[in-house]
Amino acid sequence: MDLHTTIRDSILTELQRQAEATDAAPKVSLAEDGFVDIQGRIDIDALIMVITGSLAGGP
Repeated sequence: MDLHTTIRDSILTELQRQAEATDAAPKVSLAEDGFVDIQGRIDIDALIMVITGSLAGGP
């Protein structure tokens, strides 16, 4: 798996996690390959942590 794919998968996984986490969660649609439609608030710090972790080789 290359770095691009690792980061992409980490971002999409975190967005889906946030969408499932709370009632005020963002609506995330991955209907079109290569694009994501997001409506709502994103926890940017959590997203940054996931990206940083994927760059460092974390889970």
